[in-house]
Amino acid sequence: MWTNGNNRLTRTFVFADFVEAFGFMTQVALLAEKCDHHPTWSNTYNRVTIELSTHDAGNIVTEKDHVLARQIDQILNRKPKSKT
Repeated sequence: MWTNGNNRLTRTFVFADFVEAFGFMTQVALLAEKCDHHPTWSNTYNRVTIELSTHDAGNIVTEKDHVLARQIDQILNRKPKSKT
């Protein structure tokens, strides 16, 4: 769930391992470049934290951030389910 505070949309994602987290970051990077809207983020092993704000609007949350957040969520929804 994205939280809205301190003029940022923020969400932390937890993955099975570093490779899965890095793969997610790669997909987000390609999406962000296409949208010309780049997040502030950090990665530690299997954890990725993303912060979104619109720099051109004075580092506040705009509709552009909400759109990118929804698109990032869609990346997770497309992820294939593990077979058990």
